[in-house]
Amino acid sequence: MILPPDFIRRTKALLGADYDSLENALHEDSPVSIRLNRDKLSEEFSLSEKVVWSETGFYLPERLAFTFDPLFHAGGYYVQEASSMFLEQVIRAYITEPVVCLDLCAAPGGKSTHLAALLPENSLLVSNEVIRSRSYILAENISKWGSPDTIVLNNDPAEIGEMSHLFDLIVADLPCSGEGMFRKDPESIKEWSVNNVDLCAARQRRIIHDIWEALKPGGLLVYSTCTFNVEENEENIRYIREELGAEVLPVSFPSDWAVAGPLKYANPVYRFFPHKVRGEGFFLAVLQKTDGPVSVRKNKNRKTKNKTIIPSGITDWLLNADRFQIENRKEALVAIPSGFMEIYSQLADRLKIVSAGVPLGEVKGKDCVPIHGLALSTAFDRSSFPSQELEWEQAIRFLRKESVVLPEEIGKGYVLLTYEQQPLGFVKHLVNRSNNLYPQEWRIRSGHLPEKIPSLYFL
Repeated sequence: MILPPDFIRRTKALLGADYDSLENALHEDSPVSIRLNRDKLSEEFSLSEKVVWSETGFYLPERLAFTFDPLFHAGGYYVQEASSMFLEQVIRAYITEPVVCLDLCAAPGGKSTHLAALLPENSLLVSNEVIRSRSYILAENISKWGSPDTIVLNNDPAEIGEMSHLFDLIVADLPCSGEGMFRKDPESIKEWSVNNVDLCAARQRRIIHDIWEALKPGGLLVYSTCTFNVEENEENIRYIREELGAEVLPVSFPSDWAVAGPLKYANPVYRFFPHKVRGEGFFLAVLQKTDGPVSVRKNKNRKTKNKTIIPSGITDWLLNADRFQIENRKEALVAIPSGFMEIYSQLADRLKIVSAGVPLGEVKGKDCVPIHGLALSTAFDRSSFPSQELEWEQAIRFLRKESVVLPEEIGKGYVLLTYEQQPLGFVKHLVNRSNNLYPQEWRIRSGHLPEKIPSLYFL
């Protein structure tokens, strides 16, 4: 790894004698870390080396071929950089009642899936990605995680900012110069320059300005980047405090976590350096919109008039079906939590929704074909379909969207396929064959197989 001379010069000026330790760390291998989905993998399932600031975060002794682990595709865990899991400490410290939360720059979905696991019950998570192709990746990962109280958008922050005082919490993990990801993504080194740092800092300020009106008075903004310099970090926090009147809030944690403080000014901000913690470079600050007390939304479970024709028996596919309202969206039926129908309608009227709630099925004549995301949702009632457990080789065939042979005694109709008791998706079983309903765009494209079965169980 050859670091840019300007980066070396600037970072030495910031860290002084500590710089050499940072550079040495940047030449080491990146740690591999995951978060377990406790709605899918039981409390008894755990790994030995924890990420101390996350109850469900763990380091792996080696990098698995995640593509070939069916539990990864089932949403049993998410591969996420350890430092960014510190968001958990903010949520646990400040979010104790249901909120409407916006993850502003959410793709590919690490923080969104983390928020889905952390937010209090009856909260709504709205995740946005401005780049359309990445918004589909975001929707896929949120679907795999399985939380029903989610909406995925594909909008510019300025468009969302027009939704005045809608959100109690905004998480803004902003596009940055990526200095903290140099060892994990060497390509980011080629894109780095002082000019790019300045461009990123200005863009971050613009994004915060664009979204600020959408934050309720008293609401919280979590600002984060994966870079080291002060222009994109401390300087922008100072700017938000002075120009927008925000208060910077502290987060408490044990000193032995080795999380660093500010490099400039006295605001409580939090820095992760790879020579001090087992993770990549990361920066986080918590800001409160000061014109009013913390505002918490109370769900009222209001229902709008529903003209959707609901096929008989489709609500049997859901657990606690009475908490949902069935909507017809893009020729597919989806279940939207009733308490959020008003917000869903506002967003649908003014913004581009990529996915929302629980996907149910597509009505085709007298048949209703279950949508793949239903199988992965934690709101899915698995008893509503016959199921068949697969061995690893069969699971990979299914995930490649190849044909899967089921036992003769399996009757005709839609069958749920599972691996290690976790739902993978549906097939339509006929007399002597099965139609694979796995999404074409999600399929495993690689033709090779790893030498050993990749599994968290074997670590």
